[in-house]
Amino acid sequence: MNNQLNSNTTNQKFQNDALAPMHTTEHILNQTMVRMFGCNRSKNTHIEKKKSKCDYILTAEPTEEQVKEIEQRVNAVIQQNLPVSEEIVSYEDAAKIVDMSKLPDSVSDQLRLIRVGDYDVCACIGVHVSNTSEIGTFVITTHEYLDNRWRMRFKLLPR
Repeated sequence: MNNQLNSNTTNQKFQNDALAPMHTTEHILNQTMVRMFGCNRSKNTHIEKKKSKCDYILTAEPTEEQVKEIEQRVNAVIQQNLPVSEEIVSYEDAAKIVDMSKLPDSVSDQLRLIRVGDYDVCACIGVHVSNTSEIGTFVITTHEYLDNRWRMRFKLLPR
């Protein structure tokens, strides 16, 4: 019962329209990190309206130049005004397209995939913007590195 309650609370949070810009940005950030560092998507993520954080497992701390490059790359994707779309696919088909390792064992036979243009695709239950033009400007506010975990916090500024 407690797991069910926690799951429902989590699902409700992911349906909050106010988080849509942040949540979509997280998808772009994750794909940027995968492309730049060859790492997995975030190990841990906490999305809020005003500021959010993501943890990545990395073998070395990103340099200040790399941190600025992450910001520049994420903002370049946002500025492309990419459509954000969803599709429902079978678990089997999704497994051919996206990393399924973070999904719970109890996941259904049908999954919702979110696409940010052709930049990113990910299984996700959350609310997203319909176009990256709705996001604003991505800014990394703080970051730290400890025990191969790089934690970064970010916010979105109005365009």
